[in-house]
Amino acid sequence: MITDYHKPSTLNKAQQNLRLQQYITAGSIFLLLAKMAAYLFTHSLAILTDALESIVNVIAGFVGLYSLYVAAKPRDREHPYGHGKAEFVSAAVEGTLIVAAGLLIIYEAINDFITPRTIHQLDTGCWIIAGTALMNYVGGMFCLRQGKKNSSLALQASGHHLQMDSYSTLAILAGLLIMLFTQLWWIDKTIALIMSLFIIYNGYTIIRKSLAGIMDEADKQLLERFIQLLNENRKKEWIDLHNLRVIQYGDQLHIDCHLTLPWYLNLHEAHREIDALSVLIQSKMGNSIELFVHTDGCMPFSCTVCSIDNCQVRQEPMKSRQEWTLDNILSDEKHRL
Repeated sequence: MITDYHKPSTLNKAQQNLRLQQYITAGSIFLLLAKMAAYLFTHSLAILTDALESIVNVIAGFVGLYSLYVAAKPRDREHPYGHGKAEFVSAAVEGTLIVAAGLLIIYEAINDFITPRTIHQLDTGCWIIAGTALMNYVGGMFCLRQGKKNSSLALQASGHHLQMDSYSTLAILAGLLIMLFTQLWWIDKTIALIMSLFIIYNGYTIIRKSLAGIMDEADKQLLERFIQLLNENRKKEWIDLHNLRVIQYGDQLHIDCHLTLPWYLNLHEAHREIDALSVLIQSKMGNSIELFVHTDGCMPFSCTVCSIDNCQVRQEPMKSRQEWTLDNILSDEKHRL
């Protein structure tokens, strides 16, 4: 049995994500131009490092924009689960670009050790990149807030990337100020090398998370929250639940499970129990839900874990109320003592 629940506001989430990504992409272009201007003023390798990362921001912004456009499309015959997987692909591309930028920075830093460049107007460059750091942080904050609210991996990846960019810019700014007052020009190359390692690590974490989504890796935190919800609101008629699968596609949660109910319930009564389960999940999980429930009638061995009072067909006494856990609820085996 399939039940599909949507909160009214959920229907506009994809459009909200797309609109914010458009603003972020436009802002990334502006910040790239500002940082390139700062590099032309100063010829600082550290500032070039910041500018190269902004190039990645712009490319990733357009990739994210396209992925959110695709994800906003309704499900169709060729994509019965919708287009939410496009966001995972976008995040993987963005992470790859971030790693590539880090490697390019290492290459430029090594070249600069061999053939040093002269740095000019460092104070002007510091003012420019300080302004870009503030703008990036604010943009990242909005991306993270809406990405978490709307369960958008693409927006969350953009938000983390923008805030990471602002932190790295502030670190670069601190180094440039030290260099400005001490005239120790080797600091410029050292900053670039340190930041490149930081950038590569963050790119790897984004790739890792996106590949987990593409491969439908189990989200243990989500599963544990779901299991806790079931245990706290479990009805006596829900004798057993097993073979649970929870998969996220964009802002959609697809949940499959097997639910054991008393064998003597008629079709309408069994449907009411599934509706109750659906309403519970919809009210607590805060996502669009597509729930597929396979119902099983209880068997004689189910009596030992069944807590229904005064059951007229009970064949064995109840021994213990079995708590649903991550181990036993994912199993394809029915619970028994």
